Amino acid sequence: MPYKNFEEYSMNVTDDVKERYKKIIEDLGEDSSRNGLLKTPERAAKALQFLTQGYHQDATEILKSAMFKETYDEMVIVKDIELYSLCEHHILPFFGKAHIAYIPNGHIVGLSKIPRIVDVFSRRLQVQERLTEQILDCINDTLKPLGVAVVIEASHMCMMMRGVQKQNSVTTTSGFKGAFKNIETRTEFLKLISQKLS
Repeated sequence: MPYKNFEEYSMNVTDDVKERYKKIIEDLGEDSSRNGLLKTPERAAKALQFLTQGYHQDATEILKSAMFKETYDEMVIVKDIELYSLCEHHILPFFGKAHIAYIPNGHIVGLSKIPRIVDVFSRRLQVQERLTEQILDCINDTLKPLGVAVVIEASHMCMMMRGVQKQNSVTTTSGFKGAFKNIETRTEFLKLISQKLS
């Protein structure tokens, strides 16, 4: 399915999840019928569908929809891509930025498609390590470039709000394929994503 901003909700899923949220609220000791919580189960059911819409989208098709033949064969970087996801262990948010580069091998892709595939894989129950790998593999397998690099920096609410409660910790994951296995190419990429444009 091509990328679209998901604002449609399955009534069956909404009704089912709404009832489950209502029960959870009551099990936690709250009154689900009080004014402030009356519509919360339905809102939460819709929010969860929005936050997991990536299950219904095809990242490969998104990339294929905007591939163009070009002879350009230098590094293409899209950095500081905002991402928001849900940790599959606690269903709490993690959020941060992705930095992605590829070296074309006969084809380039429309630049807006790279953030869109980040959204597709982020909007699922995730771990950061798998998210990094899925983005890397999708670009590599679809564009077949000379190389791909992905770095994700994220803060995890499961670490900040509960557990070790470390509010300032940031987790960094990375993945490299092809030309980015070469230390010089990788170093160039890492230097470029750390620089600010003047």
